[in-house]
Amino acid sequence: MNVNNDAVTPLTHDPRRADRYVVGVDYGTLSGRAVVVRVRDGAELGSAIFEYPHGVISERLPGDPAGGPGDGPRLAPDWALQHPLDWVGVLRTAVPEALRAAGVQPGDVVGIGTDFTASTPLPVRADGTPLCLLDELAGRPHAYPKLWKHHAAQPQADRINAVARDSGQPWLARYGGKLSSEWQFAKALQVLEEDPEIYARCERWIEAADWIVWQLTGVESRNVCTAGYKGVFQDDRYPSAEFLAKLDPGLAGLVTEKVEHPLSQLGGRAGGLTAQAAQWTGLNPGTSVSVGNVDAHVTAAAVRATGSGQLVAIMGTSTCLVINGEQLREVPGMCGVALGGIVPGRWGYEAGQSGVGDLFAWLVDNAVPASYVEAARAAGETVHQYLSRLAARQAVGEHGLLALDWLNGNRSILVDHHLSGVLVGLTLDTRAEDLYRALVEATAFGARRIVDAFDDSGVPVREFVAAGGLTANPFVMQVYADVLNRPISVGPEQGSALGSAIHAAVAAGEYPDIHTASAAMGSVRRDAYLPRAGEAAAYAELYLEYRALHDHFGQYGGDTGTGVLHRLRAIRNAARVDAARVEATAVGQAAGGEHG
Repeated sequence: MNVNNDAVTPLTHDPRRADRYVVGVDYGTLSGRAVVVRVRDGAELGSAIFEYPHGVISERLPGDPAGGPGDGPRLAPDWALQHPLDWVGVLRTAVPEALRAAGVQPGDVVGIGTDFTASTPLPVRADGTPLCLLDELAGRPHAYPKLWKHHAAQPQADRINAVARDSGQPWLARYGGKLSSEWQFAKALQVLEEDPEIYARCERWIEAADWIVWQLTGVESRNVCTAGYKGVFQDDRYPSAEFLAKLDPGLAGLVTEKVEHPLSQLGGRAGGLTAQAAQWTGLNPGTSVSVGNVDAHVTAAAVRATGSGQLVAIMGTSTCLVINGEQLREVPGMCGVALGGIVPGRWGYEAGQSGVGDLFAWLVDNAVPASYVEAARAAGETVHQYLSRLAARQAVGEHGLLALDWLNGNRSILVDHHLSGVLVGLTLDTRAEDLYRALVEATAFGARRIVDAFDDSGVPVREFVAAGGLTANPFVMQVYADVLNRPISVGPEQGSALGSAIHAAVAAGEYPDIHTASAAMGSVRRDAYLPRAGEAAAYAELYLEYRALHDHFGQYGGDTGTGVLHRLRAIRNAARVDAARVEATAVGQAAGGEHG
């Protein structure tokens, strides 16, 4: 399979020439953000956010495909879908608003770049039309894009891993020994098994990162990042048809019929804006569009971390950790490694935590007394800020709690999304700020477990760089510095959008490569948070307890550890299915009564 570099001759920078600009668009879990950035120095001149009307579709399908979350069919447990019209809404709303805010003329914009959460694949027709937009399929859950946090394909992932181990698939080690249920193949197998008609009508199975570029350029393209990390593209090939047939004979043609396409390097030019996309965005037709990318990996350029050994943690609802290395290593429990997966020419490694900011939000939304909400309002703070301030007053270990950060499963090191959160040490003295601090510490311990895995496997971490929304919380950042016992550099809060803009500049020929563009347009505060000796020593002791709890409930628990969490998940899922069946029966009887 060939790799298309789509080379562009770089333009000569002439200070007498008028400024040029690029647009970066970051597609997140709940919203999309567009930024307008100056090419010569990366200055952000305007931005806008578009909140997805459908949000994360996890309870019911929308009753009206064009409306918000609705009253359509109920979804089973562990589902998480999105709606492609929300993504187009970002182009039609956020990009024009950002241009207006920046005061930039369309003719001065030389390129646009996008990034996406991943793995977020969707079934489409040969012309790119999502199946969920067809009237006759709008009520079928498998016709919709499966968001990265869709974990209902865990049984399929378990079977993929078992068959891969039994048949000695060489690519399995490139994913730490396990493929995640979040990745493309488990989700495709779930579609085939649970709705074979949707699978049959799916002519292209494509990541949202590539689909949105298709909508901008009118031409299908595929990028090496999502192919390598989410699509199991290793050593210039996908898993064989023979292996896929062992999973299900109907899956044998997945790659050749629905996935395979020449791959483009990151920073390459995918094409130019179509007339329709130009109308959506307010940009000129033909404006350069860069190759698709993943939100985490694109951020490395934004924080000037394109060299080897610089681990970038993009900290938001979840955390993705990426790092470049000079050599290929096998890291237990990593999400994947791909040549050119972050920058061309280097081995890019990925790991992650499936829940971080989501954990703190869960606590605030579900377990904070009204008195705390009132106190935060009186202090002119958000509840997060109020809890952070109270928690920061505590000494390490003062709350007596220890938590496992698995409320949304474990992406690394265990790669098991049927694990769940664990909290020990509760007493009648436990308060909301204690729980908040314990969850922050749990996510920091989880990050340290990942850093240790890289260090121990010959991928040394020489710098820890944080980016994303959680960097705005000094308490969280200081806890991480103390737990990791290393300095933390901090990049822009919205680094993904800037990273996409940087890739757009390279694709438009404004810079010869991502390294050069990153140095000119990126931004980072080196060693913004330093570990405190006393706190770091105390956390080192607590981390040993975390590792013991982690291994008991994760790797070595058997019937008393992992087995308990898995059985609890199964009992919960069965109860929810029964509740949905009872509800459906009641609705059907009511409808029959109305028409009887």
